[in-house]
Amino acid sequence: MVELKRDEYPRSNGYDAEWLLNGDMGPHPLWLLEDLAKDLELRPGMRVLDLGSGKGATSVFLAKEYGVQVWAADLWIEPTEAAAHIASQGVDGVVPVKAEAHTLPFAHGFFDAIVCIDAYEYFGTADGYLAYLTQFLKPGGQLGVATPALRTEVRDLGYIPDHIKKLVGWEAIAWHTADWWRSHWEITELVEVTAARLQESGWQDWLIWAQAVSEHSGSRDGSLDMLEADQGEYLTFALLAARKPTA
Repeated sequence: MVELKRDEYPRSNGYDAEWLLNGDMGPHPLWLLEDLAKDLELRPGMRVLDLGSGKGATSVFLAKEYGVQVWAADLWIEPTEAAAHIASQGVDGVVPVKAEAHTLPFAHGFFDAIVCIDAYEYFGTADGYLAYLTQFLKPGGQLGVATPALRTEVRDLGYIPDHIKKLVGWEAIAWHTADWWRSHWEITELVEVTAARLQESGWQDWLIWAQAVSEHSGSRDGSLDMLEADQGEYLTFALLAARKPTA
């Protein structure tokens, strides 16, 4: 068995590996969230939007570890399916919602924090999206994002590396560096960027998870060829945190 207990992620170690693997929709979501949460200030009772929540692993983690109320919003997973996956962990305070990222069914200023794990790359690179999303944050509210990244911008490379292009094609142009994201957000003056960093363990974590998914499913995970060819040269994650101004 691939070992999924990691000293670097003590909170994540408390979650059943089979439950996480049964909910697989990408790289290990709790490792990403646990690392990102170091750059956030999450307190009991906060209202948190988990945007692109999948089957709800990150929503369970937020509710259990930080005592927050969570709205788990996803387009691809039906709320009934997410609710069943969440309920198996005996957690309260998570509301599954079917929602598209551009038509969120919430009141402006409703959330204390918005968290997005391995989904922001699908919609957040658009120039106007930050302005739309921050409408749902209270003044002083926080935004936290973990998103696939390349260590060098595609525009600087002049091409998408073949092993990445083979799996995701042109979509890799949305896998930006942390510096790109910092500039993209700061220039709007809509938020104060409090952290923008590349995850040093990102490639290795993703590889370990893909190996575990392969073992669990009995078939080779589609990302393994890309990850093995990369060897950490390009692939990682960008971890981003920001706060909406109070005035």
